[in-house]
Amino acid sequence: MLKKILFTLTAVLMLVSIYLIFSGYSPIPVSVKEAAGEPNNFKIFYFHLPIAISAYLAFAIVFVASILYLRGKKQKWDIVALSSAEVGVILAALTLASGSIWARSAWGEYWVTWDVRLNTSLVLFLLYLSYLMVRQAVDEPEKRARLSAVFGIVGFLGVPLSYMSVRLWTRATLHPVAELNYSTMSPLLITLILNFTAFFLLAFSLILLKIDNEKLKEDINEIKRVKNI
Repeated sequence: MLKKILFTLTAVLMLVSIYLIFSGYSPIPVSVKEAAGEPNNFKIFYFHLPIAISAYLAFAIVFVASILYLRGKKQKWDIVALSSAEVGVILAALTLASGSIWARSAWGEYWVTWDVRLNTSLVLFLLYLSYLMVRQAVDEPEKRARLSAVFGIVGFLGVPLSYMSVRLWTRATLHPVAELNYSTMSPLLITLILNFTAFFLLAFSLILLKIDNEKLKEDINEIKRVKNI
């Protein structure tokens, strides 16, 4: 019942957010005079930022679940870490895709090779993609879970590095800074809050669905092992 409420609320918030963005209620989050491309394209900001932070959130869950697994060796935490990593990788890929579309309008090309935010985001995506590949490469369950937990803890260092990159290397990025005024502050914040809530709930919903799938897979494998015996 609670899951149905969560899924329904997520869908409703997504639809409301999309309506606010494209109905004209939500302002363009940059100065129109200084927008390098089509100003309306900058509305992708309302999707791009929440998706990116949602990916960070998913990787944070991997980090916490990995620590809890190493402390108690309980399989449920390994399942949580795996599920969160898969959802995080999807969100990280969407972050790169939406960022590239935005960059094409703002900078005239899909990828600026020296931009530090783009590169750290790509490294973060590849890092957790490697996490999933490592899991596939190890057959023994306990060894796989232990190795993955260590990877999930160490790999989380890439999250704050990616987030802080534009502040640590200010001259190595083209990422814009939103120019706000009091007339646009309220609609912008309302839309952002709704979008953040919608994508956070979406991330949690996908993680819960993946956890259920993994538990079902484990039950099926257990039945197969019993029958073989």
